[in-house]
Amino acid sequence: MQKIYVLALLFICFTSCTATKNTAKNSEITYKEFRAQQKSFNSKDGKISYIDKGKGNVIILLHGVPTSGWLYRNMIDKLSENNRVIVPDMLGFGSSDSPKGYNIYSEKNHAKRLLALINHLKIKNWTHVMHDAGGLWTWELFNLAPNRIKNLVVLNTIIYEEGFTPPIRFEEGFWAKTAMWSYRNGITTNMMIKKLFKSGMTENTLTKTDLEGYKTPLKEGKTKAMYYFFTQTCNTLKDYQPIIKKINVPTTLIWGKNDDFLKLKPQQTRVIKDLNITPENIHIIKAKHFIQEEKPQKIINIILKAAK
Repeated sequence: MQKIYVLALLFICFTSCTATKNTAKNSEITYKEFRAQQKSFNSKDGKISYIDKGKGNVIILLHGVPTSGWLYRNMIDKLSENNRVIVPDMLGFGSSDSPKGYNIYSEKNHAKRLLALINHLKIKNWTHVMHDAGGLWTWELFNLAPNRIKNLVVLNTIIYEEGFTPPIRFEEGFWAKTAMWSYRNGITTNMMIKKLFKSGMTENTLTKTDLEGYKTPLKEGKTKAMYYFFTQTCNTLKDYQPIIKKINVPTTLIWGKNDDFLKLKPQQTRVIKDLNITPENIHIIKAKHFIQEEKPQKIINIILKAAK
């Protein structure tokens, strides 16, 4: 089945894939400008790039797979007006390094590097916002440092198997590596990104400038972390309930109700109970998976309230 999928990807790309016709807006930040704002932290496994903007209470914005800190570009300025906002590119994503290895990209190792960055920045506690696979790295972070996060904001995050429906699952080996190779070499990159946001947004309104920030890291070879996620995590999702049930911080849930990748309904009762989320902190919004792209201002307002 994986062989058929990869061959189909390559065939469709060569026969029908075309670039988006959207054009850049004058007010948009380019990916080059975004990268110019990033700083670097040398973790033991490689360079971590991150945005550090503003002063005050700390808010950390954590992306998922296959995105990067670029996902939050439309939210950083507003959030940092009265707060210090940290937006990392996890190892293997965005502007960060993509070293060789497999288990180097495990959820636990991602959490260790994130904690090392936080300690490097001398941050004691913070409001933690995570999306998609960022949830897995967050559960591991709670296991490593259970008392550091003071507020938790959950955005369409991987929590339990019941709601986890990834668009791709691969067995480790040749066909998965072929798919990653096709992303790196630009063969199926445009098609994959186009399909991702068509499925992940109610209406794909992203411009060429927006999409460049998602495509560029892939074309630069940032696929090793994706390879681990699609061949390991997607096939054997760890049960994080023992960690989650120990979390005792104010938690806000923001979820795009029409998400096809991460469905809330099958796990909603369990999630709300295990994270002890009060009704006033549950926000189910009319959107799909990439709620940062669809409803940035609404999410900003909720995060700011949660971070007080």
